[in-house]
Amino acid sequence: MQEIDTSLSGTPGLYTPQDKIESIYEALVLGTRDYMKKCGFSKAVVGLSGGIDSAITCCLAKEAIGSENVLAISMPSPYSSKGSVEDSRRLATNIGIQFKVISITSTYHAYLEILKDHFAGKEVDVTEENIQARIRGNILMALSNKFGYLVLSTGNKSELAVGYCTLYGDMSGGLAVISDVPKTMIYDLANYINRKLEIIPRAIIEKEPSAELRPNQVDRDTLPPYPILDEILHYYIEEFFSVEEIIKLGFDRETVRWVARTVERNEYKRKQASPGLKVTTKSFGAGRRMPIAAKYDI
Repeated sequence: MQEIDTSLSGTPGLYTPQDKIESIYEALVLGTRDYMKKCGFSKAVVGLSGGIDSAITCCLAKEAIGSENVLAISMPSPYSSKGSVEDSRRLATNIGIQFKVISITSTYHAYLEILKDHFAGKEVDVTEENIQARIRGNILMALSNKFGYLVLSTGNKSELAVGYCTLYGDMSGGLAVISDVPKTMIYDLANYINRKLEIIPRAIIEKEPSAELRPNQVDRDTLPPYPILDEILHYYIEEFFSVEEIIKLGFDRETVRWVARTVERNEYKRKQASPGLKVTTKSFGAGRRMPIAAKYDI
């Protein structure tokens, strides 16, 4: 019987662990490419708002399927800044993807006119904000239907956790690329993408996060600062800490209770979200099954 040579050829090298953010970036690229291929899609469309989340999503899509297969749509409303459109255009140029502008202003005003009598006597509130998000979702899905694009939704894990997203609006899509990426890690990904060259314009990275759905809106008007929110979410979702255990770590009691209550109250939204790519120890969806209809004493 012939003996099998089990000796190693060449000199073995030392294993060097991959940088965490580099690893997550490559996992998101691979996940996007693999999901699209297996679902029969070769092209993707993304709503490019001028914010960092949609910028990251476009960069990942470009790397996954090629710049010629990505279409970015800027959909300004009456509350969108001029800079958001121009920043989006600069990003699209930098990565060589297709870019179109479709204003939703006239459509938004048409909605308000249709609903005017029914909303009479009611103050303007989040309803009018969500109308804008849902118009954008409809436009992206129309392009998907007509041209066979997969819509990539752009919400991050922090937003999905506390329901800072709109059902049938910015949550519309076939794949939620960054739904397991906390907001603070989004900035790390942006810096990684820009490590050699400014691909994502600095204006996008440095601007204060805002949904731009009402005048002078910024995320911190509604949410705790992202570094605090993300740390609390990490302990609550990924480490399974109780509210009291998180408070003992030094976090403000009311902030922790608000985060926990808000996470649980928005499970119904997450049940209707697009499937996402898992890059943390506990992602939403199949990785964290929670009852939708439940009363939590938090």
